[in-house]
Amino acid sequence: MATLRDIKQRINGVKGTQKITRAMKMVAASRLRRAQENMMRSRPYSRKIAEVLSDLMLITKDLHLPHFEQRENIEKVAIVVITADRGLCGSFNVNIIKAVEHEIENTYSEQKEKGNLSLFLIGKKGVDYFAKRGINITGSYPGIFSNLKFDFAVRFMTDITNRYINGEFDKVILISNEFKSVIQQNLVIRQILPILPLESSSEESKENTDYIYEPDKETIIRTLIPRYLNVQLWRALLESYAAELGARMTAMDQATENAGEMIRELQITYNKARQASITKEIIEIVSGANALKEE
Repeated sequence: MATLRDIKQRINGVKGTQKITRAMKMVAASRLRRAQENMMRSRPYSRKIAEVLSDLMLITKDLHLPHFEQRENIEKVAIVVITADRGLCGSFNVNIIKAVEHEIENTYSEQKEKGNLSLFLIGKKGVDYFAKRGINITGSYPGIFSNLKFDFAVRFMTDITNRYINGEFDKVILISNEFKSVIQQNLVIRQILPILPLESSSEESKENTDYIYEPDKETIIRTLIPRYLNVQLWRALLESYAAELGARMTAMDQATENAGEMIRELQITYNKARQASITKEIIEIVSGANALKEE
């Protein structure tokens, strides 16, 4: 049975942990506000540039660019995975990793067996996990969220696009978490190359619209493609970071509550043990006094 000192030490230890989780919750909450603002600013531009490019794809069918061509035989696949750099954010990283493994097992197992599956891992947790799984890691980018810059998205997508055009990949997909609320994230699996038109675009209405191009349509679409790809990755990074902070804030809030509950239970145990100890001492004193009287 634990002594009073042992119980007291456990109570103090849990209180120390509670202070840490409470502080981590406050830090995550303060960073989340800025992350949400950046994320919300990126969404309208991301949607609009996707709509414009999608509309141009429908009315410029005579223009053949490798970015849009759906290849018949998908032999080489690249998967871009966005995880967090740190843990203590609930199931945030676990959900991403499970989704990647499920996608590989059910969709790209053939490519994996032939060595034609490549992973691009953004975030330390993904790098640490898949480094021990025998999968070809073509690119790893840990620690970028400590100083997240748009330049990284530009460099990354330029490299991926060049590899795709040169035939190193036939398809590129992105797996990440998207921010929905502080307590919920949406798992997103999105094909980024070749570029797919938006489902909301109406082909008939776009074909019947008479557009005037300035400059020519080929120049416009070639200019939009890299901007579109850069913005899509940038938005995914911002969404993932905001979702991570929301998940961490929720996890630390729950951990703080659990610590409080544990402290209450330990305090009750401590009080019972202390009461039993006092009662035992009283009984010993009374027994000793009675023994002296009998003598």
